[in-house]
Parts: sequence; structure tokens; C-alpha cells
Amino acid sequence: MNLASSNRRNALLTILSIATGLSAVSIAAPAAAQQAVNLYTTREPGLIKPLLEKFANKTGIKVNTVFVKDGLAERVRAEGKRSPADVLMTVDYGKLLDLVDKGVTQPVKSDVLEKAVPANLRDPKGHWFSMSMRARILYADRKLGLKSVTYEGLADPKWKGGLCIRSGQHPYNTGLIAAYIAHHGAEKAEVWLKGLKANLARKPGGNDRAVARDILGGICKIGIGNSYYVGLMRSGAGGEAQKKWGAAIDAILPVFEKGGTHVNISGAAVALHAPNRANAVKLLEYLVSGEAQTSYAEGNYEYPVKQGAKVDPIIAKLGKLTIDPLPVSEIVKHRKQASELVDKVRFNN
Repeated sequence: MNLASSNRRNALLTILSIATGLSAVSIAAPAAAQQAVNLYTTREPGLIKPLLEKFANKTGIKVNTVFVKDGLAERVRAEGKRSPADVLMTVDYGKLLDLVDKGVTQPVKSDVLEKAVPANLRDPKGHWFSMSMRARILYADRKLGLKSVTYEGLADPKWKGGLCIRSGQHPYNTGLIAAYIAHHGAEKAEVWLKGLKANLARKPGGNDRAVARDILGGICKIGIGNSYYVGLMRSGAGGEAQKKWGAAIDAILPVFEKGGTHVNISGAAVALHAPNRANAVKLLEYLVSGEAQTSYAEGNYEYPVKQGAKVDPIIAKLGKLTIDPLPVSEIVKHRKQASELVDKVRFNN
């Protein structure tokens, strides 16, 4: 063999060697990827870290978590087909719908998810599923001795000068107003919202815990807040001052006339271009298991979506939660209209 032939032979062997190596990498890469799942979440990582660790120990699938404070949908859409995101997790059904509206989710068909999550708490086409709930409830001065109330009754003039609430434009409140529209129509919702405004004890603002604080301080008699804040306050997780706020109020589960208690949700979806789709579905299915649902309830005083899952004792003392049967997907249709009503009646002014 002459030198030229030898060089060509060596070059060919080198090319074959590189090609073989690349083939091995391309075959091995998917196998390695099957042992990981990438989670983009707007929830504080500390709240769900124990759950993710349990999932990893149980399945051998590592969860890589990326905390995205704002612009989750925009980020995933900008990443496009190259996005490593497998699961998208957020709080508030409005934000879940934003993910769908911006085209960054894909439908999932899972008997496990459909059995665990009630139909009114998931997307009809399988684009998202609720993982936990927080009820929009009434905080009331204990001296009033209130036992029950309807959302409609909060506009009764007897509460004039006695109501405290955070901004009407906060998603927790636009969600409640959207539910009112879904039940009664926009015209009646506007009258109701004007009634709430007439009953205000102070300008809407602060947060839900500030409502309890102001009831203790005698500024207001009743207020609207989320159920899980009652757990955070009464448990002492927020400090001794907040423990006093929680002790000063009765926490009552209101209902709509001919309906139930309004709930908002945390939820999750599988990303449109999920590189580890099978693992993404496994993670969602684990999150609605009895074990995970109990952890949700214990970790942040939320209600589990899975029937029969244990509720934290502090929240259990609020009484039986009868979830409003209206589908979340129906309520969400009215959220823009709800926001417009808040401005129309100048609720925050």
C-alpha cells in the first residue's frame, strides 16, 4: 500500500470512528434524558421541594427545577422548540389559561389524572390539571358570632363601613368576581360590586393577612381572604403578631346561592415541546397521588384536589368545603370582564 492509499485509509477509519461515536451519543442521549424531567415553576421552590425529592426517590427521575417569577408563558414561547421545559407549574387559573392561550402547552390523556382531578378543576381538553386549591372565604370579627354567609350577602347594606379587602384587581378578587358573573350575569355582578364598594371600611389594598390584622384593630368587621392564610397565621408560621390576627377572626366558607364555595387553584401543564414528555406525565400523575396531595395540604395549608386526601387540621376546622360546581374553564371566560367591572365602578378609588 503506497503512502497516499494509507493516508486515505486512515482518514476513512477516523471518519467512521467519529460517526460511530456520534451514533452512540445520539442513542444514549434519549436514554439519559428519560431519567430527568425539567420543571418551570412560578411557585416558590421551597414549597414543592419535598414533593419533588419524594418523586425522584420513588421513580429515579431527577427533577431539574427552574424558578420563573414572572413571564412564564413568554419565556417558554421565546425558547420555542429548543425549550427544555417539560412541566409548567403556576398558581391561579388565569395564569394557567395564559399558558394555553399563548400556545405553550399540549393536551394530556391520563386515566390517573382524570380520576384524581374533578372535571370542573381541569381543562376539558387536558391542557392543564389542578394540583391544589385555596378557597376564597370570609374573615369575620369573632364578636359577631357569624356561622354562615353567602357571597351575595356581602353586598348587604348592613355591612356598610365594615368590609376590608385587598385590591379589586388582584387575581384572587377578579377570580371571585368572574365567578359571580358566571352565576348571575354581568349586570347583577356590577350591582353587587357597587354594593361591596359601598360597604368598604377602607380603601382596598394590602394583602389578605392585612385584612385579618385590620379586623383585630377594629378598622373593619368582615373581610375577604384566602383559606390558606388562616393556616399560615394560626400556625404561627408568620410570627406571633400574625398568630394573633388569625386568632381574632372566624373563618367562614361562604357559598353562592344555588352553588358552592369559590376556589382558586395551583396547577400544572405539560409543555408543548417537552423533551421528556413521558416523565412529565409521570410527575403530574405523582402530584395527584394521595401521598403528594397530603404533602401539598401540609406544606402550605391548601386543599387537596384528590378526594379523600388528608386536610391539615387547622384548615379542616373551617368546616366541610363544598366546591362550587361551576367549571373553572367557564369562570375564566369572564376574568377580563371582571377586571373591567372593577375599573368601571372605580372599586379601588
